[in-house]
Parts: sequence; C-alpha cells; structure tokens
Amino acid sequence: MDSIWSKLDVEALLSQLVAFIPNLFAAVFIMFTFWLLFRFTRIPVRRLLERAGFHEKLVDMLVGNIYRTTIFVFGLVMAADQVGINVGAALAGIGVAGVAIGFAAQDSLANTIAGFIIFWDKPFEVGEWVTVEGQYGRVSDITMRSTRIRTNNNTYVVIPNRSIIDAVLVNHSKHGETRIDVPVGIAYKESIPEARRVILEAVRGLEGVAASPDPDVVAEELGGSSVNLLVRVWIEDASVEQPVFYRTLEAAKLTLDAAGIQIPYPHLQLFVENVEERVWKDLQRFPALAGSGNGGSQTG
Repeated sequence: MDSIWSKLDVEALLSQLVAFIPNLFAAVFIMFTFWLLFRFTRIPVRRLLERAGFHEKLVDMLVGNIYRTTIFVFGLVMAADQVGINVGAALAGIGVAGVAIGFAAQDSLANTIAGFIIFWDKPFEVGEWVTVEGQYGRVSDITMRSTRIRTNNNTYVVIPNRSIIDAVLVNHSKHGETRIDVPVGIAYKESIPEARRVILEAVRGLEGVAASPDPDVVAEELGGSSVNLLVRVWIEDASVEQPVFYRTLEAAKLTLDAAGIQIPYPHLQLFVENVEERVWKDLQRFPALAGSGNGGSQTG
C-alpha cells in the first residue's frame, strides 16, 4: 500500500478535483435549468398544440415524449461539454447507431409516420365505428404504431397504422345519422306497391330505427328470378347498425309471409317449343332427306 500511495501525486489529484468541482456544479446547474425550462413551458406548448387542432393523444406524445426528450438531450449535451466529454465524438457514434437502428426498424418507423398522419388527418377517433381491412368495430385506442378495434364478437383487433392509411376506410359515425339498405326480393307476379306498404308498416317503430327521415322501399333491380327491393331505414347511432339490419330483414320476411307475397328461390325457367311437325314439313322439299328421316328406303 505504501508503494501505491508513494506513486500517486495526491496533491495533483486534489488540485484536479478542486478544478473539476466548478465544472460539475455548472453541469448540474445546466441540467436543472433545462428541467425548469421544460416544467414552465410544457403547459403553454400543450395549449398551443391543442388550439392548432392537434389530437389529444398526439399532443400527449409531442409534449410528454418528443418535446421533453429534446429539451433534456440539449441539456445533457451542454452539461457533458462542461465536464470535458467529447460531445462531437459521442454524437457521431449516436448518429451511426441511429442509422443502424433505423434500417432495422423500417416497419416500425413507417407505422409511426402513419400514426402522425392519422392523428393529423383525423379520419376517425376513439369511440367511432369503422370498417377497415375487412374488420368492423368500435375504435378502442389509437397509438403511434397501431389502431385497436373491438368488434361485435368482442374480439380485439390490432391493425398497423401503415395498413390503415393504405386501405379504404369507412367511418360509420362521422356524420351522425346513417342509412341502412336491406335487400329483399319478391316474385315478378307480386305487386311492388303492396309489398312496399306492408314492409313500411313492419319496419316503422322497430327498435333502433329513427323516426326521421322516414323509411322507404325502392325497386333496385329486375333480377333473374325476382324483383329486388331495398328497404332503407335510418339510425341515429352507428353502434346499432348491425342489430337494426338484422331486425329489418327479419321484419320484412315475416310481414311478406303474412301478406302472402312470395319471396322466390333463385330459379331458371326454360321454354321448349315443339318444332317436329314444322321440321318434317320443310323436309318435304328434299325427298331424299325426307325418306331417310321417315325411316323408309328408296329403290331404283
């Protein structure tokens, strides 16, 4: 131990420590200053973003993550410079590591950018009913990476944000009242006005069907085996869209049965005309063919 202490220049170490303490205090003061800066500016920044129309979740992420991280990174860089750390070399290393991480996380980065687009464009919000990527349900959460949808089957579907912005999305809640079209077919021999009358009597007052606008029934198509009608009803809440569709379809079927109006099965009708007599009459002009056709034979 004596040999070790004899080799150390204690006075030099103490002098270096005394010289380092002010720099350490300066670094701590810088970090404390940047912490105060974040504390006093986060609320004004949040209010500014909210007034600009940013989504609440996007504001939380921008202020709570990106803004806070940026402030503290700047403070850390300045504090490190005070204690003699080579900031330039450290930043260069971080930059190289960032490029490598970026290549490894391309999909995550693409989903994050798509998340920004969703928060900015606002095609849907939490609580609204949407159909996207073949999934119909209520939006339960939106994150920077994915959107979570709870379906009517009570399943939890997680869809990457990049897939959402590249797909056709239907928002069932965006404009309040929604019209539901329910297809019903009747036979050609049936009366369209009578079918319309009994169907409207059945669907008015159904649970979930709005009183205004009034339901209506229109002839949509003259199909191969039926006259195809559309029963059009309105709802005020997108959450009842599927239940009202099923109720309307069932009510239309029951009321048509009660009224004796036929709902035909798909079928194909063939008309066969007896042409045998006409064919033999025409063959008389060709004695050779006529004799052969009648089973007889000619002798010379």
